[in-house]
Amino acid sequence: MKVLYKGQPAEVWEISRTNEQPDWVKLAFEENYLYWMDNHLRVLMSGLNPSMGTNLKFGAVGTVGGGFAGYDMYVLGYPGDYLDVTNHRVVSKKKFLKQYQVLEDA
Repeated sequence: MKVLYKGQPAEVWEISRTNEQPDWVKLAFEENYLYWMDNHLRVLMSGLNPSMGTNLKFGAVGTVGGGFAGYDMYVLGYPGDYLDVTNHRVVSKKKFLKQYQVLEDA
């Protein structure tokens, strides 16, 4: 779903087992960056945008040689929450409705 967050374009997905998944969500499930655990979704945030610069910015990478030394690598989301891949965050429906402007419903 295309939205604006703080006036900037963002790509989000409403977390659900049954709604349509954009290509980036399908790929994230295939790569195990997204994984269902009972009634919640485990999200490996560093995997959603694997560029070194982004990972360093969010503290998810230890050294260039390898290994993860960061905290908050995994975030949990529940059905009805929104995964904002552009801004690396999971937000509740209440916050989504207050903070985001929907451009199109895809």
